[in-house]
Amino acid sequence: MDLTFIIVVFAIGFIGSFLSGMLGVGGSIIKYPMLLYIPPLFGLVAFSSHEVSGISAVQVLFASIAGVWAYRKGGYLNKQLIIYMGGAILIGSLIGSFGSSFLSEQAVNVVYGILAVIAAVMMFVPKKQMDDVPLNDVTFNKPLAAILALIVGIASGIVGAAGGFLLVPIMLTVLHIPTRMTIATSLAVTFISSIGGSVGKLVTGQVDYWPAAIMIVASLLAAPLGAKVGKRMNTRILQVILALLIAGTAIKIWIDILT
Repeated sequence: MDLTFIIVVFAIGFIGSFLSGMLGVGGSIIKYPMLLYIPPLFGLVAFSSHEVSGISAVQVLFASIAGVWAYRKGGYLNKQLIIYMGGAILIGSLIGSFGSSFLSEQAVNVVYGILAVIAAVMMFVPKKQMDDVPLNDVTFNKPLAAILALIVGIASGIVGAAGGFLLVPIMLTVLHIPTRMTIATSLAVTFISSIGGSVGKLVTGQVDYWPAAIMIVASLLAAPLGAKVGKRMNTRILQVILALLIAGTAIKIWIDILT
């Protein structure tokens, strides 16, 4: 393992985790394509889709808990939402991560591409303005939240994501949760989801430990910094940044799948 490898993997982990903390996603939506495409640009051996999904699953576990810790004060964590969506997504992510070992490389990429397109479309759907609602007055459809979280868990468990990039648009557009509460709460649900994803990937031998360890160190440093920046930014700007990132990665993945 040479210095170039360490620097490149650390940089991917740091950038992805910074954006993770800032935008309330686990970061796999960003790190999945970065791990696939950036190492070969530096003459390094490319990771397989299974390796990328395994590394992402373990790394997201640490990035999300670091982000939640940064948001622990201020009343942004909705405990009911965490319980209903967290329980369902944990079950789903266990199913998806175990099942992914039976899928081909191409199938894993196709699942990721489908998730990215759905998330991108949802981010551009007009949202009911909820940011002025007092945090204590926020309500949501509990059965719907649990069902959607279960589906997200299964799909995201396959690609080693914790589903944060889908949870954010679902909370904003379907459940009508205020933006800052969405960012903080989705990180907490993402952490729960990543437990299931990590267990499944580890048990089925899909984790490359050295790059995962490097990414974990990067995430513990970068996620809290991203969360601090996210607290100070305009919520509309945060939504636009996330929408553009998701749309860009969806386009890139599908170009590669189809060509």
